[in-house]
Amino acid sequence: MRCLLALFVLLPALGVAQTLQTPYEASGGTQTATYAESIAWYQALAAAHPNRVVLTEIGMTDVGQPLHLVVVSNDGIAAPDDPRLRGRTVFLVNNGIHPGEPEGIDASMLLARDLAQGKHPEWLAQTVLLIVPVFNVGGALNRGPYSRANQNGPAAYGFRGNARNLDLNRDFIKQDSRNAQSLIYGGFTQWRPHLFLDNHTTNGADYPPAMTLIHSQRSKLAPALRSWFVDTLVAQLYARHEALGHPLNPYYNPRYDQAEGGIVEFNDSPRYSTGFAALQNCPGLVAEAHMLKPFAERVAATRRLMEVLLEVLAQQGPRLRAMREAVDAERPTRHVVAWALDTTRVDSIRFYGYPARQKPSAIHGQPRTYYDRAAPWARSVPYWAHYRPTAEVAVPQAYIIPQAWGEVIERLWRSGVGLQRLKTDTTLEVTVYYLRQYQTAQRPYEGHYLHYSAQPEPKTERLTYRAGDYLAYTDQPTWRVLVETLEPQGPDSYFSWGFFDSILQQKEYFSDYLWEDTAADLLATDPDLRRRFEAAKAADSTLAQTPRAQLNWLYRNSPYYEPTAYRYPIGRLERKP
Repeated sequence: MRCLLALFVLLPALGVAQTLQTPYEASGGTQTATYAESIAWYQALAAAHPNRVVLTEIGMTDVGQPLHLVVVSNDGIAAPDDPRLRGRTVFLVNNGIHPGEPEGIDASMLLARDLAQGKHPEWLAQTVLLIVPVFNVGGALNRGPYSRANQNGPAAYGFRGNARNLDLNRDFIKQDSRNAQSLIYGGFTQWRPHLFLDNHTTNGADYPPAMTLIHSQRSKLAPALRSWFVDTLVAQLYARHEALGHPLNPYYNPRYDQAEGGIVEFNDSPRYSTGFAALQNCPGLVAEAHMLKPFAERVAATRRLMEVLLEVLAQQGPRLRAMREAVDAERPTRHVVAWALDTTRVDSIRFYGYPARQKPSAIHGQPRTYYDRAAPWARSVPYWAHYRPTAEVAVPQAYIIPQAWGEVIERLWRSGVGLQRLKTDTTLEVTVYYLRQYQTAQRPYEGHYLHYSAQPEPKTERLTYRAGDYLAYTDQPTWRVLVETLEPQGPDSYFSWGFFDSILQQKEYFSDYLWEDTAADLLATDPDLRRRFEAAKAADSTLAQTPRAQLNWLYRNSPYYEPTAYRYPIGRLERKP
């Protein structure tokens, strides 16, 4: 009802019924559409062109407003179960993840109107375009002119944090927000996109191009997708923009202080939108319009990038779909869950820059950096695009997840992981981890105290699981989601994010004066225990000199010590039961 009321207010002011003019256009390119304006405008577009545009709701957001999805096609496809979708390339575009970076909101409206009015029908001959008008609705409603201090317009815009002050581009794998939950299930799982684009604005350095590009880190993609994505799609994006007179820059992620020293390909772990997309066998791109260019120039650059992507997909779509189908069927036996930059492998990439120079600060008098726009340069710079594995695991036949861990199960289900429930209590031989060695961040990050440097101790045990516990087999297209979330060494595993913290606390202890007698009896009746105890003291002088430590050692090596302490609850089935 609120959106309909907004529509009735907006139509007369903008003449939407006749022209479908956007708020951006009505302002002369100085304003970005508000959340209410954008939804009302898409409602008008869908009403005017029902055979090409469908506006749907795919869930709720943290601020209590729905998350919308716009479906643009040549023939009115409205839902992911439409049989006409078979044989089409699905291209998902996300806008307003950081609403202070709004170019995609307005550029997508202009593009959708062109397509709805029948322009470039060849782009949608085999492609369906999905548009999220505004992902971070709460942030979009928190509107003002000041939160992006280094940005050149628009006159007002939204805020980076959502209604829970979460950065939604850190929330894809952990799914704390209802925004992420809705997009992942309603966008990724139901529609299974072949290509993903997230529209942003840069922070940082100054340089001539209006658009910079991040793409899925190549090491994270299956080899077949990696080759096509980097060597064909990304290469064509750079070449076509160069031919249009609007060259792209790679994302400004210098290894040293400035671009002249070289650029590092961004390591997009699954917390990020493109990193999560890679787990779904969906290559991802981030458009980073340059913050210092006028807003209208940034909107034009974002629109141009989407148009070039549609042109490329019109030609390359069949190849992408075939590769995706093949990759979905792959079942590797090993998988890398953590990476570090490989500094021994250096490529090169063309970069357009301004020299960084120094001058006295008008505030503190010390040297400060500025970019000299009078001396632009363009040349190849070193490009570190490869990462080396730092943690690799064998892929099991299945994982077993006790039903007690509902938050984890829900996230896996929303991410498209197929789950089966045990019908009866079942005893299985599984590999389990004990997590006694790890480190924890001292400050919260996105609502969590992250763990890192986990060193799991694997053991084979026979454990009884209950009727209703979940089996997740790895012979499914979303096996990467399973491995990267459930293997604790990964930087974005659910252990790293703290979803299993309750296992990291021993529940029962002993009183020294009572345990003294019990421990003495154990040593008197168990020669093997006494032998191991003496060996431990001989090897550890601190243990040998600390009475409490000796009592604790005996407790931990006795039948009284709880067997579940620090035992990770996820079981690995190395063979199918």
